[in-house]
Amino acid sequence: MVCLVEPCVSDDSVSGGKEGTVAGIGKMAQKGSKGLNMMVVVVAVLALLTCVTSLVLAHFVMNGKRPTLEEAWEWQSARYDTSFYTDLDKTDYLVTSFDDYELHVELLANPNPTDRYVILTHGNTDNHIGSLKYVPMYMELGYNCIIYDMRGHGEDEPTFCTYGILEGKDLVELVKDTRERYPELGQLGLHGESLGASTTIAALAHDPEVDFVVSDCAFADVESALRQRLSTVHAPGFLVNLADVGIRVLYGYSLDDMRPIDVLDGNAVPILFVQGDADTTVPPQSAQELYDRAAGVRELHYVAGADHAESVLVAPDEYREVVAAFLGRI
Repeated sequence: MVCLVEPCVSDDSVSGGKEGTVAGIGKMAQKGSKGLNMMVVVVAVLALLTCVTSLVLAHFVMNGKRPTLEEAWEWQSARYDTSFYTDLDKTDYLVTSFDDYELHVELLANPNPTDRYVILTHGNTDNHIGSLKYVPMYMELGYNCIIYDMRGHGEDEPTFCTYGILEGKDLVELVKDTRERYPELGQLGLHGESLGASTTIAALAHDPEVDFVVSDCAFADVESALRQRLSTVHAPGFLVNLADVGIRVLYGYSLDDMRPIDVLDGNAVPILFVQGDADTTVPPQSAQELYDRAAGVRELHYVAGADHAESVLVAPDEYREVVAAFLGRI
């Protein structure tokens, strides 16, 4: 016999099933909502950390810890004999730059009267004391030496560094002042170390009235130098990109603007590029890149075994001979 009667399902059972399903969906929705909220929070926190990191990096790149004159003197004196400085005839004065910013300047007169002058520009976070290592050489070669604090350094009012953009304009104003202040001037050259070298190159964009340039361990562009520094501590390169964003926001500049190499097209001032081949701060190939890009008379010399800004300390006799030979040929 075949049963044709289907099992009975009560209305209460159906209702209960529907309510259970709805409740289950509600719980799933709540869990999904909580998950979404958590994701939003995580994204927000990561975005905030990225922004903060970007600004902190920007501040570090554009400022950095700068030694006092006393600290700089101690550092220099531990590496070479600075006693010559005490007996030199010195004249201190201020030079007002294009934007009314005041630069502290010091003339070191050659004991043997001469009409030749050289302006020495120190490196980043240093001050005019850092330029003293080159003074004996130029004194021997017959030059008066002018040393000064780049903006934001030494005795100057605190401010951020633009890696040659504003500093290059400052140097142009110092060149103008030098020619006006010392009317007997016969020859005027520029010598820069590290940031000072890149600043000296950047100044060439404004056609300063100078006779030669000695560029020691200049960076071709800031970005490459920063990536070099990061690689030495095994830090990720994307931190440079984060810093660039922060620099744009906080200071209104960009790493793309800080490329001294771009001003060398069509340059007519003779340039000697000096570079330590063991430089861990500026890529040693930067000197070759600058040399290749420069127009006009230029020379390139690598000092074996010299780290950043140490060429004149590692091989002082060689350094003097190279500079003297260069000056003798221009």
